[in-house]
Amino acid sequence: MDHEKNNQNDPLTPPNVPQTPPPSGNQGEFQGGNSRGLSESDAKLWATLSHMGFVIGGFITPLVIWLIQRDKSEFVATHAKEALNFQLTVMAAVLVGVILMVLGIALGPLAIITSIMMFIIFLGAGIGSLVLGIMALIEANKGNYYKYPVNFRFIK
Repeated sequence: MDHEKNNQNDPLTPPNVPQTPPPSGNQGEFQGGNSRGLSESDAKLWATLSHMGFVIGGFITPLVIWLIQRDKSEFVATHAKEALNFQLTVMAAVLVGVILMVLGIALGPLAIITSIMMFIIFLGAGIGSLVLGIMALIEANKGNYYKYPVNFRFIK
């Protein structure tokens, strides 16, 4: 016992400090959704990338992100699903435009009118996809959820 008292008075011996266990819980994980394996910054990055389908890969980008990350983060899954539905909506609009253009060409004299209409539709779909996609990826990067104003829910 005297030996313990001597060690307590020795300036080179550290004091006996009780060790506290590390805090439990998911403090480093994204709080904006049910995250099971992604940090906040990773969840925001994947959600942001899912909205970049209009630039890289169309509907393939959000589809792959949704399939890979849906079990890891609810936030990423929600954004990827929303982006996938939007890209499928844009693709459907373009497909309808192509069909109408082919029908217009087949009708002969109306080809010029339908071609002009379809050009306007394609231009609107392209610009709309770009603007809405940028708005969505900005919100995802901030950690907010985003719903496209014009979107068919193909995947629920």
